Amino acid sequence: MATSLIRKYNIPGPRYTSYPTVPFWKEELDLDGWKAQIKNAFNLTNNDKGISLYIHLPFCESLCTYCGCTTRITINHAVEKPYIDTVLKEWKLYLDLFEDVPEITEIHLGGGTPTFFSPENLAGLIDGIRQTSVIRKDAEFGFEAHPNNTTEEHLKVLYDQGFRRVSFGIQDFDPKVQRIINRVQTFEQVKKVVDQARAIGYKSINFDLIYGLPLQTQNSIQDTFEKVQKLTPDRIAFYSYAHVPWVKPGQRMFTEKDLPNNDEKRKLYELGKQLLLDIGYKELGMDHFALPDDSLNLAANNGTMHRNFMGYTTNHSLLSIGLGVSAIGDSWLGYGQNEKKVEVYKKAIENKEFPIIKTHILTQQEAFVRRHITNLMCQFETHWDLADVNAELFDEVKPRLKEMIADDLVTFEPGCIEITKKGMPFVRNACMALDIYLWNESEKSKKFSLTI
Repeated sequence: MATSLIRKYNIPGPRYTSYPTVPFWKEELDLDGWKAQIKNAFNLTNNDKGISLYIHLPFCESLCTYCGCTTRITINHAVEKPYIDTVLKEWKLYLDLFEDVPEITEIHLGGGTPTFFSPENLAGLIDGIRQTSVIRKDAEFGFEAHPNNTTEEHLKVLYDQGFRRVSFGIQDFDPKVQRIINRVQTFEQVKKVVDQARAIGYKSINFDLIYGLPLQTQNSIQDTFEKVQKLTPDRIAFYSYAHVPWVKPGQRMFTEKDLPNNDEKRKLYELGKQLLLDIGYKELGMDHFALPDDSLNLAANNGTMHRNFMGYTTNHSLLSIGLGVSAIGDSWLGYGQNEKKVEVYKKAIENKEFPIIKTHILTQQEAFVRRHITNLMCQFETHWDLADVNAELFDEVKPRLKEMIADDLVTFEPGCIEITKKGMPFVRNACMALDIYLWNESEKSKKFSLTI
């Protein structure tokens, strides 16, 4: 890829797991509006596509210094059962809103480190969901796992609970990189848990990998992907490291001098991407790759892939309930985020109060923009009715895309925007042209990571 294009379009921008993005959510808390959104979305989707659950399990035994997630560092495993009990009490608050028994089409356990919890406690969590719900036959259950503390018992117990997808946080196989980010795990340990998962029957194994980490070089990326090839996970998420030490102080354990510069960082991505394509992976959307027969690749090919706070997914339910600290719920026309401090979150639940601290109910225009940004992120094209009252927005969008059109990254026709193959790495830039908030002078101080 031309270095000139990389430099030209390497500007800060959102990752568009939501729209509007979190920094542009309304300041006031509208809990009643959020509850109304939940009820409406549930009634529309429960008997159709079912609902999704994201459950945030924040505990980790040690801090990975690159991490930008909401975590609680502790070696005290006595926190497990009380936390799970609280999550199930939060679920009961939602059950009281529903007018029918929920039909679950997706569960994702994120963190933190879900495998911090014992297999017994994780089974208790899922049992609590199962006893109050109908689990659809085509439901997809997945969880995030740390190779160092994921036991064969974890894998067996969660498989018996219906989990068929597991995502291992690898980041990089280079020992020097692992030490500086405090995420040391050997290739042998990763191979062991991958082999165990496959022997048990897991259908989709994902590796999370990151480029732009401190001390990474092209040689270390080459070595990492040679090891990846030996294990051949079904999916790979190859993320850009976002250096935000003013938000995540743990990132101050290293300095900008340890990080590759922007040109070097992009070369790391281009090398990793090409190695994946050479192995046989398909590029699906921003940062995501899968083997040809993986369900996410099949969803991308048939136009059903979706993007939300969990990244890319095969399910497109109108309603995703977020349980646990910091978890975000999504009703398609509204968002609600939970309290980020464990103690405050627990206190709200004990008082039988929703622990929501931030909401945003979408306007008609925002919903229109969200649909088209999601289409671009998932299918690399979007279409609209020229007679739609909101279509006037695209009169302003085309001039913003002028440079991308000239660079053969985007095509713009009446009622249609398409991202070219050359433009796929710059899909975020195209989406930014639709983002009405990024073009508001008073909002330009909001901070985002670089697009590459």
